[in-house]
Amino acid sequence: MVFDGPYRMLIGGELVAGSATFDVLNPATEEVIAQAPDATPADLDTAVAAARAAFPGWAATPIADRKAKLVALANAVWGNADAFARLLTSEQGKPHSEATGEVMGAGYWLQANTTLDLPETVNEDSDDRISITRHVPLGVVGAIAPWNFPMILAMFKVAPALLAGNTMVLKPSPFTPLTTLRFAELAKDILPAGVLNVVTGGDALGPWMTAHPGFDKISFTGSTQTGRRVMASAAPTLKRVTLELGGNDPAIVLPDVNVEKIAEQLFWAAFTNNGQICIATKRMYIHKDIYEPLRDAIVAYARTVKVGDGAEQGTQIGPINNKPQYERVLGLIEDAREKGYKFLLGGEKADVPGYFVPITILDNPPEDSRIVQEEQFGPVLPLIKFDDLDDVITKANATDYGLGASIWSADEDRAYDLAQRIQSGTVWVNETQHLSPLAAFGGVKQSGVGVEGGLEGLLEYTNAQTLVRKKKPAFA
Repeated sequence: MVFDGPYRMLIGGELVAGSATFDVLNPATEEVIAQAPDATPADLDTAVAAARAAFPGWAATPIADRKAKLVALANAVWGNADAFARLLTSEQGKPHSEATGEVMGAGYWLQANTTLDLPETVNEDSDDRISITRHVPLGVVGAIAPWNFPMILAMFKVAPALLAGNTMVLKPSPFTPLTTLRFAELAKDILPAGVLNVVTGGDALGPWMTAHPGFDKISFTGSTQTGRRVMASAAPTLKRVTLELGGNDPAIVLPDVNVEKIAEQLFWAAFTNNGQICIATKRMYIHKDIYEPLRDAIVAYARTVKVGDGAEQGTQIGPINNKPQYERVLGLIEDAREKGYKFLLGGEKADVPGYFVPITILDNPPEDSRIVQEEQFGPVLPLIKFDDLDDVITKANATDYGLGASIWSADEDRAYDLAQRIQSGTVWVNETQHLSPLAAFGGVKQSGVGVEGGLEGLLEYTNAQTLVRKKKPAFA
């Protein structure tokens, strides 16, 4: 596959240039690296019509054959892993090693979903009748993927939707469309025309999709604020929705941990992908008995981490992906500075090209501060001292969000008991950010609606249909 050259949408099995384009920037340099097609409403209509036309044939395709296509897609991704990773770094900013991990994970998500099957439940098998509930595809899915993990989070949607027998129109973020468009080129030669369509565009394209009457479901990953608008837009046509939204994930560190051994893990719980992860630790509660030594160990480790262009050797943390998010993170830092909170590290704007924010760690800011209460989605972490377990559980739960959380302790049973008191979709003990295509992942409260992953995530792309057959002739 040639990774140089023009970028085109995939609509009805054809690569389409579109009538206009928009610029895609490298966030490490703010330089334009490519132009992507800017879809029109007519382009979207054509893509939806193509998906609708392809649906009956794809839904009727045996699931074993659908699985084979997903495996072929996975192999195609893995076969181009290095080129995908370099392109991903250039448009998203993450270090090449992390980009490689995301690309490999995208292929794994496609492949692993093929181990799942759609269940059938026998409700009754008596002398009078047999009743069976099966799961059938919804129809045409509109998928909207974010910019922080553009490849793997797109596969969170592509894999189960296509496995279940749906067809799809996929829209990547305008900040990171390039890897998805190259994936579309691979899909063109593997999937039947119209089964997967990929359209790109600016801020208007998402609302066109969520309001479009041709979609039976919208699957969206992004902010809670945008998720509310997606749900409202889908309501008039009663589209199904899966919404994977924001989080303000707490980490609770108990006093029995090994401070020196755990500091590095806790740092990366917050700062992997420059903190641009919905399930990154956003606020870290540390028991008072170890607060000072663990605080100092985390800061000492942070000073060793290299921030820079993800394409450069040795870079561990890249830039913020885009200017709006960059400015939002700087705004949170400035608010903390104006309030007089203590900075252990960072807190100043980086005086270099690109959307770089230095690693910033705050020392015990108030619970009601913006930096504790809001999702920063960047390289900023508040460390907070606690001394009462019941109180810290209350504080961890005192948020509109409920996506992920973690408990850290040498006593795994005690930590597991505490984990069950946390109000979030996933709680990790002595790790964080581990997701599996075979396990359900989703948020509670305003962190989302529905789940992705596992059998539960697969069934989100289906309708339950109960078939009842009377065994005795009705007109004998």
